[in-house]
Amino acid sequence: MEIKDRFRKFLPVVVDIESAGFNEKTDALLEVSMMTVSMDAKGFLHPKEQFSANIRPFANANIEKVNIDFLGIDPFDESRNLQDEKEALVPMFKAISKEVKAQGCTRAILVGHNGFFDLKFIYAACERINYKKCPFHPFSVLDTSSLSSLVLGHSVLAVACRIAGIEFDNEQAHGAVYDTQKECELFCKIYNRYTTFAGLPSILAD
Repeated sequence: MEIKDRFRKFLPVVVDIESAGFNEKTDALLEVSMMTVSMDAKGFLHPKEQFSANIRPFANANIEKVNIDFLGIDPFDESRNLQDEKEALVPMFKAISKEVKAQGCTRAILVGHNGFFDLKFIYAACERINYKKCPFHPFSVLDTSSLSSLVLGHSVLAVACRIAGIEFDNEQAHGAVYDTQKECELFCKIYNRYTTFAGLPSILAD
């Protein structure tokens, strides 16, 4: 079985964003990271390639101080190698689209911890930069918070990781790069555990 057969021709891509608030239309997108996965001959998933960027707030973006204090970053600090949304996101989208095609899939599906939140910010950014070819399904996600609740009995990322036997450093948490890596490990671990005990589903003929 190939990954295109397992996920209905969708390619799971783990995504984490950090933002300056909770409103995707008005609040600045600050960090984005995406990570692809691969499937081995036994049908198990493994983290593959990661893409990431620190984002320069778009013009007139709202910045909620409580969010910035929580993240512990200066959204205007150019030493963080800030990129405009278009400069940062378009190469990521093209890389994801290339991987989608290489795996024989039709589009990507966002995997995230409370993933619909991340998906809303991704699509809001696409609207701002007038990007029409977002590789992600517009409303479906694979949510690791829900999967963790079901399989591990806990929805908080740090706790779910520890239950799953994944090391988690709270000092590095709430950064898109680190959280994406841990969410990807968690997604693969949950999926592989399920596959071990439930096996792979039958492939239906088109």
